[in-house]
Amino acid sequence: MNVLVITAHPDDMEIACAGTLLKCKERGDKVVVCHLSSGNQGHEVIMPDELSVMRENECQKSAAIAGFDIIWGGFDDLEIYDGNRESRDKVVDIIKKVDPDFIITHDPNDYMPDHTAVSRLVFDACFTATLPHYKTNVEGKARLVPIYYMDSLAGVNFNPTEYVDVTDYIDTKLKMLNCHESQVVWMRDHDGIDFPDMVKTCSRYRGFQCGAQYAEGFRQCDVYLKLTTKRLLP
Repeated sequence: MNVLVITAHPDDMEIACAGTLLKCKERGDKVVVCHLSSGNQGHEVIMPDELSVMRENECQKSAAIAGFDIIWGGFDDLEIYDGNRESRDKVVDIIKKVDPDFIITHDPNDYMPDHTAVSRLVFDACFTATLPHYKTNVEGKARLVPIYYMDSLAGVNFNPTEYVDVTDYIDTKLKMLNCHESQVVWMRDHDGIDFPDMVKTCSRYRGFQCGAQYAEGFRQCDVYLKLTTKRLLP
């Protein structure tokens, strides 16, 4: 299967669904991760232009560990808007190009504007990409496929409907997260937050909910034609 993950920032995937994607990769899936924005506003000291380069390098290092393909959306932080045709068409083209069997993205009720905008964009683009006469830079059309919303940060206001046991992948997930040094070090030194420990703790909490040692939680987008009788998550 082709698995497409569309996130706002370079470390969002590692936080919420890297274990699941590693499990997908192991069963033979092709995993493509699209980061729509550069993460250039993710620091109070490092300037945006310098940070963009750093975060791309961190992302590529993480992806190399997992063997995931990376697509860059070309936006900077807070430049992504739902209801904007340029943003929507960018996501339409990505979906057409990858032709996924299912998509993972942010929950529409997540905590920050980039996350919620990406979630709504993916919902709109997932349908728009199926229209053969809606013209974008990529020819053809995509299939209408299920969308799974990944966990919110720290699991706030998120009730999973599906779980994936990631016990065998938790160490690699954290190794990938630690590649994002600009974020991990900053949060530890200036905010007093051990970010990898927080992510591990949240995975343990989801594990308690479903009888696994560590797990990741998802909520399926439950609207017409996006539901399926098949188990797509690993």
